[in-house]
Amino acid sequence: MKRIFGTLFLIGMSLSIYSCRETTQEKTQDALEAIGEDIEDNTEKAAEEIEEAAEEAGREIREGAEKLEREIED
Repeated sequence: MKRIFGTLFLIGMSLSIYSCRETTQEKTQDALEAIGEDIEDNTEKAAEEIEEAAEEAGREIREGAEKLEREIED
């Protein structure tokens, strides 16, 4: 009788550990996918901000050059 209960206990523990491992792997995979998506989104945002800053700098340089030309002509 002890062997039957012992065997059933060991089978139950084995199944619970296996179940936890599956859940942990799924959660890890989901977390890695979320991290990848966050990196992609933030990279796109950073690229857009860099592009906007470059355009603004270009405008300021052109405006400064035009102002300098007007001052030189006066």
